[in-house]
Amino acid sequence: MNNLALYCKSYRKDFLRLKQLLASIKTHNADQIPFYISTPEDQYAELVKVVGAGSYQWISDESILAANERAPVGIEKTKPGSFSQQVIKSEFWRLGLCLNYVCLDSDCIFIQDFRKSDFLANDGNPYTVIYQNKEYFQLAVNRGHGKAPENLRAEGDRVKAIFKREGPNYYCPCPPFIWSAKVWESLDQEYLKPRNITFWDLCTQEHPETLLYLEALLNFRAIPLYPIEQLFRVYYYDWHYFLLRRLGESTAKLKENYLGVIYQSSWDLSLDYGGSQKSIVSRALKKLKRVGRYLQSWV
Repeated sequence: MNNLALYCKSYRKDFLRLKQLLASIKTHNADQIPFYISTPEDQYAELVKVVGAGSYQWISDESILAANERAPVGIEKTKPGSFSQQVIKSEFWRLGLCLNYVCLDSDCIFIQDFRKSDFLANDGNPYTVIYQNKEYFQLAVNRGHGKAPENLRAEGDRVKAIFKREGPNYYCPCPPFIWSAKVWESLDQEYLKPRNITFWDLCTQEHPETLLYLEALLNFRAIPLYPIEQLFRVYYYDWHYFLLRRLGESTAKLKENYLGVIYQSSWDLSLDYGGSQKSIVSRALKKLKRVGRYLQSWV
């Protein structure tokens, strides 16, 4: 069993982004940390066609789901795809392939060399990305986008209440996540099993997997808490990207503080595999709104 692995759960729409991520890993993976990719089994052939093969280890989403014997068979087919993706990423530990894993999304891009020491402390336990996100919250408020921080605070309050913890909210809203199998197992053994439920019951749109992991760590203390800040620069929205770039941010400068960058696929649609399914009118309106947000960044 590896002490550390890289893992990305992907699907057809993100295969071009995944190809870009894989290229960055090939270039910057200084310690040759093993990289696992999971997709639905019926998308494997297309994955190889678009991304290629040989520089990663593929596993099926179905094998991850089957590793939890308590989960109802076929439950993923009754849930929205975005929700099933959260559960699959969180259940990867059950395969026993590694003690810790760096969970990546397809829209992640490494911009400089990385090593195991970027993710693991000297005693072999992982660092935990955990912070209050005040910088982004304040920036969003300053620019008139206060709804996003309000939603994140509400999520934090709801998940914190599950574990009856009082105090400040902590976040790690975007990858890479450095996750320990011990933490996920502690959640399973100490919370889920005694209540005769599975992660499918606990993880919902109101209770995202990222916050459940952090609260499980804080509550059950399965590993020491070694806090670090976000490893990648995340451009949450297009207005966020336009504003920071206008202020002089660039990929070269990001290397001072970050291992990589994320242009979130929710707003950067340029690498959607298969093209957009939306109408011409809808696409034109979206582009017009984006131009407006770009112009707003100069105000």
